[in-house]
Amino acid sequence: MKRVIVLCIVFSFCFLSSCFALEWKKMHEQADKASLQEVLDFEKKDPGSADGLYRLGLVYLNLHKDKDAENVFGRMLSIDPGSPEAKWGLAEVLRRQHELSESEKLLKEVIKLQPNFPPALVTLAYIKYTKLELNEAVRLASKVINLGLGNVDLSNFVRAYLIYGGTKGLIAHRGGPLSKVFNGTVVLSYLRKAESLQPDSAGVLLGMGSFYLLAPTIAGGDLEKAQVYLNKAIAADPLLADAYARRAQLYRFKGDNKKYEEYLNKAQDIDPGSELAIDIKSGECKFVCAR
Repeated sequence: MKRVIVLCIVFSFCFLSSCFALEWKKMHEQADKASLQEVLDFEKKDPGSADGLYRLGLVYLNLHKDKDAENVFGRMLSIDPGSPEAKWGLAEVLRRQHELSESEKLLKEVIKLQPNFPPALVTLAYIKYTKLELNEAVRLASKVINLGLGNVDLSNFVRAYLIYGGTKGLIAHRGGPLSKVFNGTVVLSYLRKAESLQPDSAGVLLGMGSFYLLAPTIAGGDLEKAQVYLNKAIAADPLLADAYARRAQLYRFKGDNKKYEEYLNKAQDIDPGSELAIDIKSGECKFVCAR
């Protein structure tokens, strides 16, 4: 009898944990569609609720209001110091502030608590990409993709495809002829999968524009298509610094140094710590500067 009771308790706990995790997925998808005023009104109805605060923090992130997001996730942690979702939110803010090591520490805590929490896996994949730990970035992105769309919010699922495709492109660029064949040929298929899921996403538009900008002509590179996609990326998100940095490269390839400087400066005005803009300006070219 005792064994039956224990099994029932364990089953109930696992079931409730599963439902709880799915609720966060729902909140990510709601936040992607909600206005700031809507989530502020929702949070006021139940001040201090984890649901209201988390949704508010997500909308602040979407709007690039990172300091506001940091404050909200900090409030969540003051209420529940062990909240993996709040820790992820702070880690994402730290990533955007280019505090990559501090962000990574928090993310490892989150993943230890919730090994399959997609937002944490995606943020860590971005960090690994930025640090040029490319195989690990691919592994993390693959893990999110393999979880399936039913277990991942749409935006993070799409980001996983973008990271996978972009990282494979960088591996191909840095590798020899075999790497260019085995890694380079899969890039566009992953980007197109992301585009099929979220065609109006600024991140998707940036990813597609970057591919057409940087790929050799023989592999599908096309400056005119690149310009169309990058223009749309900036229209979709005028605060997306990397879109301006890639657009600067576009004008460098076209021989327009005045516009190159204009857009690179714009990228750094928006985000002075942008790894991509700094890389392009320095000429170090870790993230590809040549077609």
